Amino acid sequence: MTQCPFTPCADGLILAVRLTPRAGRTGLDGVRTEPDGRPILCLRVAAPPVEGAANAALTAFVAKSLGLRKSEVTLVSGETARTKRLHLSGDPQALAARATAWFGGDGPGS
Repeated sequence: MTQCPFTPCADGLILAVRLTPRAGRTGLDGVRTEPDGRPILCLRVAAPPVEGAANAALTAFVAKSLGLRKSEVTLVSGETARTKRLHLSGDPQALAARATAWFGGDGPGS
């Protein structure tokens, strides 16, 4: 079973992401487990990590993949790091179902 790299909150989800910028193409690399045991979603974007371009590409890709508006995906932490946390605005249960379907996890606590 794959653990899910998100945590429900009152107004959405917090999604843990490891981003690879300057990739050959933008895409999903799946979920992996960090050395400390936490699951993290691995994504890649073609944009370079210059002046926020990779972060903008990341939020746009996540929004499009989950059927959200770009304004509903915000960077919470990790602006200059590869490991980032994104806030997804909306109904936590609906977002969890969409996210789980997107990356093939089994839901929170699995």
